[in-house]
Amino acid sequence: MRGFLPFYRGLGSLSSRRSRREAGLLGCRCASRGTQTNSKPQPSFGLLFDIDGVLVRGRMPIPAAKKAFEKLVDPQGRFVVPVVFVTNAGNCLRQTKADQLSHILGVPITQDQVIMSHSPLRMLKKFHDKCVLVSGQGPVLEIAKNVGYKNVVSIDMLRESFPLLDMVDHNRRPKLPSNPVGNPPKVEAVVLFGEPIRWETNLQLIIDVLLTNGNLSGVHLTQNTLQLPLLACNMDLMWMAEANSPRFGHGTFLVCLENIYKKITGKELKYEALMGKPSELTYHFAEHLIRNQAVQRQWKHPITSLYAIGDNLMTDIYGANLYNRYLEERVTRKNPKAVAKIAAATGAAATVSQEEEVDNQWESELALPAATSCKSVLVCTGVYNPKAAVPSDASRCIKETVFHGHRDFRFDPALVEPSHIVQDVAGAVDLIFEQEKFVPL
Repeated sequence: MRGFLPFYRGLGSLSSRRSRREAGLLGCRCASRGTQTNSKPQPSFGLLFDIDGVLVRGRMPIPAAKKAFEKLVDPQGRFVVPVVFVTNAGNCLRQTKADQLSHILGVPITQDQVIMSHSPLRMLKKFHDKCVLVSGQGPVLEIAKNVGYKNVVSIDMLRESFPLLDMVDHNRRPKLPSNPVGNPPKVEAVVLFGEPIRWETNLQLIIDVLLTNGNLSGVHLTQNTLQLPLLACNMDLMWMAEANSPRFGHGTFLVCLENIYKKITGKELKYEALMGKPSELTYHFAEHLIRNQAVQRQWKHPITSLYAIGDNLMTDIYGANLYNRYLEERVTRKNPKAVAKIAAATGAAATVSQEEEVDNQWESELALPAATSCKSVLVCTGVYNPKAAVPSDASRCIKETVFHGHRDFRFDPALVEPSHIVQDVAGAVDLIFEQEKFVPL
C-alpha cells in the first residue's frame, strides 16, 4: 500500500484527538450506550472482526488475539457482546472457518458468527435457479450449493468438456485432437468466489464464457451489446499472510480479468454485484447477524453502534466508513427537516428521490438497519504499516496516492480515515470498552 501508508501514518494524532473528543461526548451519553441490570450489563454495541492481519497471519495466530477474546467471554464461555467475524476469504464454508477460529481463539464460535465474502450471495435469489459458472479454490461446488445455487458448473468441469480451450500450459494440452466431451448446459451467470490456483486457465475460460454468451461451442462475439451477469466476491488487491509484505488477493485477479476483457472488446467489464468488504451489502448482512445474536441472548437494549476492527485501509476501514455514511444518510432521509437543511446548504431541491424511497434488494431480504453508527478501528498487525515516515505535505500526498480499492469504488480520502488507530486487537477491545463505558462482570 505504498503511497497510502506515509499519509495515514499521520492519522494517529488526528484519530487520537477525535477519540478524546468522542470520549468527552460519550460521558454524558453512556446511559444510551449500554444498560446495567441487576445481574449483568447488557451491551448496546456489536463488534465486527476482520481475521487475516487482525487475528492471524496466515496460519499463525497473532498473540494479542487470545488476550482480546478472554475479555469478550464470560466464565461460561458465552460472549458478553455480540461478535461477528467478517472475512473476505471465500475458499471454505462458514462452518469450516468457525471451527478454525474456535481452535485459534480458544472460545466456541458458530457459523452464524462468520461472514465469508460469498455469504451475502444467499440474498440474491434471482440467480439461484440459473446455471452458474463458479471460479475460486477449495470446495467451490459445495460452497455454491450452500449459498443457494442449484445448477453449478466449475472451471474444471468446463475444461474437461472443452479440452482445447486451455492452451497456455503446453504440458496440459491434449496429446491428440479432440472434440468437446459431453454437452454441458449453457452458462447463464458467472460467480467469482476468490483467487483461483491456475490464473491463466480461469482467465481464459471466464473470458470465453463471457464472449460466447455462455455457449462455449460458439465463437467470440466481441461486439455483443449484452454481457452475462457477473458477480464477484472479495475485492482485496492484497492481503497479509506470514510473509513480510502483502500477497496478491482476488482483487488482483479481477484487475487482470477487467483489463483483458477491455483490451479484447473495448468495453468495461460490468458487475451485477460486488460482495465482501468494502461492500455495504456485507456490512448490512453482518448487522443482521449481530441483531440475531442479541435476540438469542435476550438482550433488550437495541444494538445501535457497530465497531469494525481491521488492518486494511482499502477494505476494512473504507467499508466500515462507507456503511457508517449509509447509516447516517438513512437517518437524514427519515428526518424531513434534515433533508431540507442539507438541500438549502447545497442548493438542491428539498425532496427525496423515488430511488431513495425504494429499498434496495438486499434491504428487502433483511430487516432494515437498527444501528445508527459504524466506527472503524485500524490495527497495526497486518497490511497497514505504522512505521512509514509522515510526509510534510499531507494534501500533496493525497493527490499522489495510488488507490488500491476496486475500480468501481471511487477514492474518497474521508472513507479511508479510521475512527481510531491502535496497536493490536487487544488494544481495540480495550478502547471500545472504554468508549462504551462497558464493564463486563
